[in-house]
Amino acid sequence: MRILIIEDDRSLAETLRFQLEYNDFETDVCHDGEEGLHFIEQQSHDLILLDRMLPGLDGVSVLKITREKNISTPIIFVTALGTLNDKITGLDGGADDYLVKPFDFEELLARIRCILRRPPKWEGRKPLTCGDLTYDTEQKKLHCKDLSCSLSAREGDLLEFFLRNPGQTIPRQSILSRVWGPDSEVEDGNLDNYIYFARRRLKSVQSSVKLKTARGVGYQLEVPHV
Repeated sequence: MRILIIEDDRSLAETLRFQLEYNDFETDVCHDGEEGLHFIEQQSHDLILLDRMLPGLDGVSVLKITREKNISTPIIFVTALGTLNDKITGLDGGADDYLVKPFDFEELLARIRCILRRPPKWEGRKPLTCGDLTYDTEQKKLHCKDLSCSLSAREGDLLEFFLRNPGQTIPRQSILSRVWGPDSEVEDGNLDNYIYFARRRLKSVQSSVKLKTARGVGYQLEVPHV
């Protein structure tokens, strides 16, 4: 699983990187809000650790823009701002958890495990629109212009994950974790089978949206610019 650390304290960031990688997580690290937002928009992560007081673009703004873009990656605020109002602002803004510095790493690790055990948290079940596609999450029906098709439960969960993270290169392990569950024992080939099914569904409704292979990494939902 991959975690993005957005923290301007370089010493703390490197400490977190070392400890997380020691616990078998992969990590990316950046030190300001604008760079962090670029990482969020271009790459998929299983979880984000976000400081509030960042140069360039503060953490609350990064969180706000991320949620406005319908990117649902879990976010934990890790910050020195610890008043009740600070916590309320962060959680109401879309953060999944709030941890005040200084903290014990074991507590952070426990909070990460807790969040990653949860099923994906989608904001409501309203239809999703992406490019020329509309996906009815309740009926699990995919629409493009006058064409439509029904999806199985697993196909629907897989496609929904991509539709909520358009343009992002998503590692195979992240897809397996979010769609099948972090503790599921699933053969890697099952993902390839369902990617094939998803591509066939997109073709059946004649969508211009494509599922592209990122060789050696995973997959990306490519949405043509209108």
